[in-house]
Amino acid sequence: MSITAKIHLGGKEFEFPTTEGSEGEKAIEISSLRSKTGYITLDEGYGNTGSCCSAITYIDGDKGILRYRGYPIEELAEKSSFIEVSFLLIYGHLPSRDELRRFSDLLTQNQVLHENMKHHFEGFPQDSHPMAMLSAMINASSCFYPGLMGSANRERFDIHAARLISQVRTIAAFSYRKSRGLPITYPKPAYKYTPNFLHMMFSEPYAEYEPKVEVLRALDLIFLLHADHEQNCSTSTVRMVASSQANLFASAAAGVCALWGPLHGGANQAVIEMLNEIHASGDDGRRFIEEAKDKNSGKRLMGFGHRVYRNYDPRARIIKKACDALFKALHITDPLLEIAQRLEEAALNDSYFVERKLYPNVDFYSGIIMRAIGIPTEMFTVLFAIGRMPGWIANFKEIIEDPKSRINRPRQIYVGPTVQSYVPMEERGK
Repeated sequence: MSITAKIHLGGKEFEFPTTEGSEGEKAIEISSLRSKTGYITLDEGYGNTGSCCSAITYIDGDKGILRYRGYPIEELAEKSSFIEVSFLLIYGHLPSRDELRRFSDLLTQNQVLHENMKHHFEGFPQDSHPMAMLSAMINASSCFYPGLMGSANRERFDIHAARLISQVRTIAAFSYRKSRGLPITYPKPAYKYTPNFLHMMFSEPYAEYEPKVEVLRALDLIFLLHADHEQNCSTSTVRMVASSQANLFASAAAGVCALWGPLHGGANQAVIEMLNEIHASGDDGRRFIEEAKDKNSGKRLMGFGHRVYRNYDPRARIIKKACDALFKALHITDPLLEIAQRLEEAALNDSYFVERKLYPNVDFYSGIIMRAIGIPTEMFTVLFAIGRMPGWIANFKEIIEDPKSRINRPRQIYVGPTVQSYVPMEERGK
Protein backbone atom coordinates (compact mmCIF):
# COMPACT_ATOMS: atom_id res chain seq x y z
CA MET A 1 0.00 0.00 0.00
CA SER A 2 1.43 3.39 -1.00
CA ILE A 3 1.84 5.92 1.79
CA THR A 4 1.03 9.59 1.31
CA ALA A 5 1.95 12.56 3.49
CA LYS A 6 -0.69 15.13 4.32
CA ILE A 7 -0.08 18.82 4.95
CA HIS A 8 -2.78 21.13 6.36
CA LEU A 9 -2.48 24.75 5.30
CA GLY A 10 -5.11 27.47 5.50
CA GLY A 11 -7.90 25.03 6.21
CA LYS A 12 -7.01 22.86 3.21
CA GLU A 13 -5.43 19.43 3.07
CA PHE A 14 -2.78 18.52 0.52
CA GLU A 15 -1.36 15.07 -0.20
CA PHE A 16 2.15 14.25 -1.37
CA PRO A 17 3.61 10.89 -2.36
CA THR A 18 6.46 9.25 -0.47
CA THR A 19 9.34 7.18 -1.73
CA GLU A 20 11.64 4.64 -0.12
CA GLY A 21 15.22 3.77 -1.03
CA SER A 22 16.67 0.28 -1.31
CA GLU A 23 18.08 0.52 2.23
CA GLY A 24 14.82 1.74 3.77
CA GLU A 25 15.46 5.48 3.70
CA LYS A 26 12.16 7.33 3.43
CA ALA A 27 11.35 10.66 1.80
CA ILE A 28 8.36 12.86 1.04
CA GLU A 29 8.31 14.00 -2.59
CA ILE A 30 7.50 17.71 -2.49
CA SER A 31 8.32 18.75 -6.07
CA SER A 32 4.69 19.92 -6.51
CA LEU A 33 4.48 21.66 -3.12
CA ARG A 34 4.76 25.22 -4.43
CA SER A 35 2.36 24.74 -7.32
CA LYS A 36 -0.25 23.17 -5.02
CA THR A 37 0.10 25.35 -1.94
CA GLY A 38 2.19 28.43 -2.75
CA TYR A 39 4.70 27.32 -0.09
CA ILE A 40 8.25 25.99 -0.36
CA THR A 41 10.28 24.16 2.26
CA LEU A 42 13.10 25.95 4.09
CA ASP A 43 16.04 23.80 5.17
CA GLU A 44 19.18 25.89 5.57
CA GLY A 45 22.24 23.75 4.96
CA TYR A 46 20.08 21.03 3.35
CA GLY A 47 20.44 18.82 6.44
CA ASN A 48 17.04 17.20 5.87
CA THR A 49 16.68 17.64 2.13
CA GLY A 50 17.34 14.91 -0.40
CA SER A 51 18.71 16.54 -3.55
CA CYS A 52 18.65 13.42 -5.71
CA CYS A 53 18.23 9.67 -5.93
CA SER A 54 21.61 8.02 -6.35
CA ALA A 55 22.81 4.43 -6.70
CA ILE A 56 26.46 5.12 -5.86
CA THR A 57 27.06 5.30 -2.10
CA TYR A 58 25.07 4.38 1.00
CA ILE A 59 25.78 5.75 4.48
CA ASP A 60 24.11 4.98 7.79
CA GLY A 61 25.75 7.39 10.20
CA ASP A 62 24.04 5.97 13.28
CA LYS A 63 25.32 2.45 12.63
CA GLY A 64 28.70 3.46 11.16
CA ILE A 65 27.99 1.94 7.74
CA LEU A 66 29.59 3.00 4.44
CA ARG A 67 29.08 1.04 1.21
CA TYR A 68 30.15 1.73 -2.37
CA ARG A 69 27.56 0.28 -4.79
CA GLY A 70 26.46 -2.07 -1.99
CA TYR A 71 29.96 -3.30 -1.13
CA PRO A 72 31.01 -2.67 2.52
CA ILE A 73 33.98 -0.33 2.75
CA GLU A 74 35.69 -2.85 5.05
CA GLU A 75 35.74 -5.52 2.31
CA LEU A 76 36.89 -3.13 -0.38
CA ALA A 77 39.69 -1.78 1.83
CA GLU A 78 40.94 -5.29 2.55
CA LYS A 79 40.57 -6.89 -0.88
CA SER A 80 40.45 -4.16 -3.52
CA SER A 81 42.50 -1.22 -4.78
CA PHE A 82 41.81 2.42 -5.54
CA ILE A 83 41.71 1.82 -9.30
CA GLU A 84 39.33 -1.13 -9.04
CA VAL A 85 37.09 0.89 -6.70
CA SER A 86 37.20 3.79 -9.18
CA PHE A 87 35.82 1.50 -11.88
CA LEU A 88 33.18 0.19 -9.47
CA LEU A 89 31.96 3.67 -8.56
CA ILE A 90 31.84 4.94 -12.15
CA TYR A 91 30.42 1.91 -13.92
CA GLY A 92 28.38 0.29 -11.16
CA HIS A 93 30.02 -3.15 -11.00
CA LEU A 94 33.33 -4.75 -10.13
CA PRO A 95 35.41 -5.05 -13.31
CA SER A 96 36.35 -8.28 -15.00
CA ARG A 97 40.05 -8.88 -15.59
CA ASP A 98 39.76 -7.52 -19.14
CA GLU A 99 37.73 -4.48 -18.04
CA LEU A 100 40.26 -3.60 -15.35
CA ARG A 101 43.16 -4.01 -17.79
CA ARG A 102 41.47 -1.74 -20.33
CA PHE A 103 40.69 0.84 -17.65
CA SER A 104 44.28 0.76 -16.36
CA ASP A 105 45.59 1.09 -19.93
CA LEU A 106 43.41 4.16 -20.45
CA LEU A 107 44.83 5.71 -17.28
CA THR A 108 48.38 5.09 -18.49
CA GLN A 109 47.69 6.40 -22.00
CA ASN A 110 46.19 9.63 -20.67
CA GLN A 111 48.43 10.47 -17.73
CA VAL A 112 50.74 12.92 -19.55
CA LEU A 113 49.64 16.54 -19.77
CA HIS A 114 49.74 18.39 -23.06
CA GLU A 115 53.22 19.89 -23.25
CA ASN A 116 51.83 23.41 -23.60
CA MET A 117 50.29 23.02 -20.15
CA LYS A 118 53.74 23.59 -18.65
CA HIS A 119 53.50 27.25 -19.65
CA HIS A 120 50.37 27.62 -17.51
CA PHE A 121 52.27 26.38 -14.44
CA GLU A 122 54.94 28.99 -15.07
CA GLY A 123 52.33 31.74 -14.80
CA PHE A 124 51.54 31.04 -11.14
CA PRO A 125 53.49 32.67 -8.30
CA GLN A 126 55.81 30.15 -6.67
CA ASP A 127 53.90 30.32 -3.37
CA SER A 128 50.49 29.64 -4.98
CA HIS A 129 48.33 27.23 -3.02
CA PRO A 130 48.23 23.83 -4.78
CA MET A 131 44.42 23.71 -4.60
CA ALA A 132 44.16 26.96 -6.54
CA MET A 133 46.53 25.56 -9.15
CA LEU A 134 44.68 22.24 -9.26
CA SER A 135 41.30 23.81 -9.95
CA ALA A 136 42.69 26.22 -12.53
CA MET A 137 44.73 23.56 -14.32
CA ILE A 138 41.83 21.10 -14.53
CA ASN A 139 39.81 23.83 -16.23
CA ALA A 140 42.75 24.79 -18.45
CA SER A 141 43.28 21.16 -19.41
CA SER A 142 39.77 21.01 -20.86
CA CYS A 143 40.86 23.54 -23.52
CA PHE A 144 43.12 20.89 -25.06
CA TYR A 145 40.28 18.38 -25.51
CA PRO A 146 37.56 19.90 -27.70
CA GLY A 147 35.70 16.59 -27.66
CA LEU A 148 34.54 17.47 -24.15
CA MET A 149 32.04 19.83 -25.69
CA GLY A 150 30.59 17.27 -28.10
CA SER A 151 27.56 15.07 -27.60
CA ALA A 152 27.99 12.44 -24.92
CA ASN A 153 28.83 8.88 -25.91
CA ARG A 154 30.32 5.93 -24.04
CA GLU A 155 33.71 5.90 -25.76
CA ARG A 156 34.30 9.62 -25.31
CA PHE A 157 33.18 9.49 -21.67
CA ASP A 158 35.51 6.55 -20.92
CA ILE A 159 38.51 8.44 -22.26
CA HIS A 160 37.74 11.70 -20.51
CA ALA A 161 36.96 9.97 -17.20
CA ALA A 162 40.27 8.09 -17.35
CA ARG A 163 42.08 11.25 -18.42
CA LEU A 164 40.73 13.18 -15.44
CA ILE A 165 41.51 10.47 -12.87
CA SER A 166 45.00 10.06 -14.27
CA GLN A 167 45.90 13.68 -14.91
CA VAL A 168 44.66 15.01 -11.58
CA ARG A 169 47.65 13.37 -9.86
CA THR A 170 50.01 14.65 -12.60
CA ILE A 171 48.70 18.19 -12.10
CA ALA A 172 48.95 17.76 -8.33
CA ALA A 173 52.57 16.58 -8.48
CA PHE A 174 53.54 19.31 -10.96
CA SER A 175 51.90 21.89 -8.65
CA TYR A 176 53.95 20.65 -5.71
CA ARG A 177 57.19 20.69 -7.70
CA LYS A 178 56.39 24.21 -8.92
CA SER A 179 55.75 25.45 -5.36
CA ARG A 180 59.18 24.12 -4.31
CA GLY A 181 61.06 25.45 -7.33
CA LEU A 182 61.88 21.86 -8.36
CA PRO A 183 62.11 20.43 -11.89
CA ILE A 184 59.02 18.62 -13.15
CA THR A 185 59.13 14.83 -12.98
CA TYR A 186 57.14 13.08 -15.70
CA PRO A 187 55.05 9.92 -15.06
CA LYS A 188 56.43 6.52 -16.01
CA PRO A 189 54.18 4.17 -18.02
CA ALA A 190 55.55 1.13 -16.18
CA TYR A 191 54.43 2.39 -12.78
CA LYS A 192 50.98 1.80 -11.30
CA TYR A 193 48.76 4.65 -10.16
CA THR A 194 49.91 5.32 -6.59
CA PRO A 195 53.64 4.58 -7.07
CA ASN A 196 53.60 6.87 -10.09
CA PHE A 197 52.17 9.72 -8.06
CA LEU A 198 54.89 9.37 -5.42
CA HIS A 199 57.49 9.13 -8.21
CA MET A 200 56.29 12.42 -9.71
CA MET A 201 56.25 14.02 -6.26
CA PHE A 202 59.60 12.94 -4.88
CA SER A 203 61.93 11.53 -7.54
CA GLU A 204 64.84 13.73 -8.62
CA PRO A 205 66.85 13.64 -11.86
CA TYR A 206 69.70 12.16 -9.85
CA ALA A 207 67.73 9.90 -7.45
CA GLU A 208 64.67 7.70 -7.97
CA TYR A 209 62.18 7.67 -5.10
CA GLU A 210 61.59 4.12 -3.85
CA PRO A 211 58.65 3.90 -1.42
CA LYS A 212 58.17 1.10 1.08
CA VAL A 213 55.25 -1.28 0.59
CA GLU A 214 53.58 0.11 3.71
CA VAL A 215 53.74 3.63 2.25
CA LEU A 216 52.09 2.52 -1.00
CA ARG A 217 49.44 0.60 0.91
CA ALA A 218 48.64 3.50 3.21
CA LEU A 219 48.38 6.08 0.41
CA ASP A 220 46.30 3.83 -1.85
CA LEU A 221 44.02 3.22 1.13
CA ILE A 222 43.63 6.97 1.70
CA PHE A 223 42.56 7.37 -1.94
CA LEU A 224 40.15 4.43 -1.69
CA LEU A 225 38.53 5.56 1.56
CA HIS A 226 37.95 9.05 0.16
CA ALA A 227 36.66 7.90 -3.24
CA ASP A 228 33.05 8.85 -2.50
CA HIS A 229 30.95 9.89 0.47
CA GLU A 230 27.40 10.54 -0.70
CA GLN A 231 26.06 14.10 -1.16
CA ASN A 232 28.71 16.13 0.65
CA CYS A 233 29.48 19.75 -0.21
CA SER A 234 31.88 19.10 -3.10
CA THR A 235 29.90 16.23 -4.64
CA SER A 236 26.71 18.27 -4.49
CA THR A 237 28.62 21.09 -6.20
CA VAL A 238 29.73 18.76 -8.98
CA ARG A 239 26.14 17.64 -9.54
CA MET A 240 24.89 21.24 -9.45
CA VAL A 241 27.39 22.32 -12.12
CA ALA A 242 26.82 19.18 -14.20
CA SER A 243 23.07 19.85 -14.19
CA SER A 244 23.74 22.92 -16.36
CA GLN A 245 25.35 20.52 -18.90
CA ALA A 246 28.82 21.87 -18.15
CA ASN A 247 31.54 19.45 -19.18
CA LEU A 248 33.22 16.91 -16.91
CA PHE A 249 36.39 18.95 -16.34
CA ALA A 250 34.47 22.13 -15.45
CA SER A 251 32.29 20.19 -13.02
CA ALA A 252 35.31 18.56 -11.37
CA ALA A 253 37.13 21.91 -11.10
CA ALA A 254 34.09 23.27 -9.24
CA GLY A 255 34.29 20.26 -6.91
CA VAL A 256 37.92 21.09 -6.15
CA CYS A 257 36.93 24.64 -5.17
CA ALA A 258 34.23 23.36 -2.80
CA LEU A 259 36.59 20.80 -1.31
CA TRP A 260 39.19 23.47 -0.57
CA GLY A 261 37.18 24.91 2.33
CA PRO A 262 38.52 24.17 5.83
CA LEU A 263 35.13 22.81 6.91
CA HIS A 264 35.32 20.16 4.18
CA GLY A 265 38.55 18.92 2.62
CA GLY A 266 40.77 21.05 4.81
CA ALA A 267 39.97 19.08 7.96
CA ASN A 268 43.04 16.82 7.74
CA GLN A 269 45.25 19.87 7.37
CA ALA A 270 43.62 21.34 10.50
CA VAL A 271 44.72 18.23 12.43
CA ILE A 272 48.41 18.90 11.75
CA GLU A 273 47.98 22.61 12.49
CA MET A 274 46.46 21.66 15.86
CA LEU A 275 49.37 19.31 16.60
CA ASN A 276 51.86 22.04 15.67
CA GLU A 277 50.11 24.47 18.00
CA ILE A 278 50.21 21.97 20.88
CA HIS A 279 53.91 21.24 20.31
CA ALA A 280 54.85 24.92 19.97
CA SER A 281 53.21 25.65 23.34
CA GLY A 282 55.47 23.11 25.05
CA ASP A 283 52.56 20.77 25.75
CA ASP A 284 52.74 17.02 25.12
CA GLY A 285 48.98 16.87 24.57
CA ARG A 286 47.83 16.32 28.14
CA ARG A 287 47.07 19.97 28.86
CA PHE A 288 45.27 20.38 25.53
CA ILE A 289 43.06 17.37 26.28
CA GLU A 290 41.91 18.95 29.54
CA GLU A 291 41.36 22.30 27.86
CA ALA A 292 39.29 20.65 25.11
CA LYS A 293 36.88 19.41 27.79
CA ASP A 294 36.23 23.01 28.89
CA LYS A 295 33.70 24.55 26.52
CA ASN A 296 34.90 28.03 27.50
CA SER A 297 38.54 27.40 26.59
CA GLY A 298 38.06 27.80 22.85
CA LYS A 299 40.14 24.66 22.28
CA ARG A 300 38.72 22.02 19.97
CA LEU A 301 40.00 18.59 19.04
CA MET A 302 40.37 18.59 15.26
CA GLY A 303 39.91 15.25 13.51
CA PHE A 304 37.49 13.92 16.13
CA GLY A 305 33.78 13.29 15.61
CA HIS A 306 31.88 13.57 12.32
CA ARG A 307 28.75 15.36 11.13
CA VAL A 308 27.37 12.21 9.48
CA TYR A 309 28.66 9.43 11.74
CA ARG A 310 27.11 9.33 15.21
CA ASN A 311 29.15 6.21 15.74
CA TYR A 312 32.79 5.39 14.94
CA ASP A 313 33.73 6.47 11.42
CA PRO A 314 34.18 3.08 9.66
CA ARG A 315 36.99 4.54 7.54
CA ALA A 316 38.88 5.50 10.71
CA ARG A 317 38.87 1.90 11.97
CA ILE A 318 40.41 0.78 8.68
CA ILE A 319 43.01 3.50 8.32
CA LYS A 320 44.21 3.21 11.92
CA LYS A 321 45.61 -0.25 11.14
CA ALA A 322 47.48 1.09 8.13
CA CYS A 323 48.73 3.98 10.27
CA ASP A 324 50.11 1.63 12.94
CA ALA A 325 51.78 -0.56 10.30
CA LEU A 326 53.33 2.50 8.64
CA PHE A 327 54.80 3.83 11.88
CA LYS A 328 56.30 0.44 12.63
CA ALA A 329 57.82 0.09 9.17
CA LEU A 330 59.28 3.62 9.03
CA HIS A 331 60.61 3.69 12.62
CA ILE A 332 59.32 7.25 12.90
CA THR A 333 60.40 9.65 15.63
CA ASP A 334 58.26 12.77 15.40
CA PRO A 335 56.98 14.80 18.38
CA LEU A 336 53.79 15.70 16.49
CA LEU A 337 53.00 12.06 15.83
CA GLU A 338 53.67 11.24 19.49
CA ILE A 339 51.18 13.95 20.49
CA ALA A 340 48.68 12.54 17.99
CA GLN A 341 48.97 9.09 19.53
CA ARG A 342 48.39 10.57 22.98
CA LEU A 343 45.27 12.39 21.80
CA GLU A 344 44.01 9.22 20.14
CA GLU A 345 44.50 7.21 23.33
CA ALA A 346 42.65 9.82 25.37
CA ALA A 347 39.72 10.00 22.96
CA LEU A 348 39.31 6.22 22.94
CA ASN A 349 39.53 5.80 26.71
CA ASP A 350 38.47 9.05 28.36
CA SER A 351 34.79 8.92 29.36
CA TYR A 352 34.31 12.58 28.34
CA PHE A 353 35.09 11.81 24.69
CA VAL A 354 33.57 8.32 24.65
CA GLU A 355 30.20 9.51 26.01
CA ARG A 356 30.08 12.26 23.37
CA LYS A 357 31.24 9.84 20.65
CA LEU A 358 34.18 12.06 19.78
CA TYR A 359 36.18 9.28 18.19
CA PRO A 360 39.11 9.92 15.83
CA ASN A 361 37.81 10.20 12.27
CA VAL A 362 39.41 9.51 8.91
CA ASP A 363 40.82 13.05 8.73
CA PHE A 364 42.80 12.50 11.93
CA TYR A 365 44.57 9.39 10.67
CA SER A 366 44.98 10.49 7.06
CA GLY A 367 46.64 13.71 8.22
CA ILE A 368 49.26 11.99 10.36
CA ILE A 369 49.85 9.31 7.67
CA MET A 370 50.52 11.94 5.03
CA ARG A 371 52.88 13.77 7.36
CA ALA A 372 54.72 10.50 8.03
CA ILE A 373 55.06 9.86 4.28
CA GLY A 374 56.49 13.33 3.75
CA ILE A 375 53.49 14.98 2.08
CA PRO A 376 53.56 18.71 2.94
CA THR A 377 50.56 20.09 4.78
CA GLU A 378 49.37 22.30 1.92
CA MET A 379 49.06 19.18 -0.27
CA PHE A 380 46.73 17.29 2.09
CA THR A 381 43.51 18.58 0.51
CA VAL A 382 44.97 17.99 -2.95
CA LEU A 383 45.36 14.30 -2.13
CA PHE A 384 41.76 14.30 -0.90
CA ALA A 385 40.75 15.64 -4.34
CA ILE A 386 42.70 12.89 -6.10
CA GLY A 387 40.87 10.27 -4.05
CA ARG A 388 37.44 11.87 -4.49
CA MET A 389 37.72 12.24 -8.29
CA PRO A 390 36.09 8.87 -9.21
CA GLY A 391 33.14 9.68 -6.94
CA TRP A 392 32.69 13.05 -8.62
CA ILE A 393 32.85 11.40 -12.03
CA ALA A 394 30.29 8.77 -11.00
CA ASN A 395 27.90 11.49 -9.83
CA PHE A 396 28.48 13.48 -13.02
CA LYS A 397 27.65 10.34 -15.00
CA GLU A 398 24.37 9.88 -13.11
CA ILE A 399 23.36 13.43 -14.02
CA ILE A 400 24.15 13.23 -17.73
CA GLU A 401 22.56 9.79 -18.13
CA ASP A 402 19.30 10.68 -16.38
CA PRO A 403 16.67 11.51 -19.06
CA LYS A 404 14.70 13.46 -16.43
CA SER A 405 17.68 15.55 -15.38
CA ARG A 406 17.13 19.29 -15.36
CA ILE A 407 19.19 22.24 -14.19
CA ASN A 408 19.34 22.52 -10.40
CA ARG A 409 17.72 25.71 -9.18
CA PRO A 410 17.00 26.00 -5.43
CA ARG A 411 14.39 28.46 -4.18
CA GLN A 412 14.86 30.98 -1.37
CA ILE A 413 12.90 32.98 1.17
CA TYR A 414 13.61 36.65 0.56
CA VAL A 415 14.16 38.65 3.79
CA GLY A 416 15.47 41.93 2.35
CA PRO A 417 13.73 45.34 2.16
CA THR A 418 10.39 45.65 0.41
CA VAL A 419 9.88 47.92 -2.59
CA GLN A 420 11.75 51.23 -2.42
CA SER A 421 11.95 54.31 -4.62
CA TYR A 422 15.24 55.53 -6.04
CA VAL A 423 16.66 58.53 -4.12
CA PRO A 424 18.77 61.04 -6.12
CA MET A 425 22.33 61.51 -4.91
CA GLU A 426 21.77 65.08 -3.67
CA GLU A 427 18.92 63.91 -1.41
CA ARG A 428 20.80 61.05 0.31
CA GLY A 429 22.62 63.16 2.88
CA LYS A 430 26.35 63.00 3.64
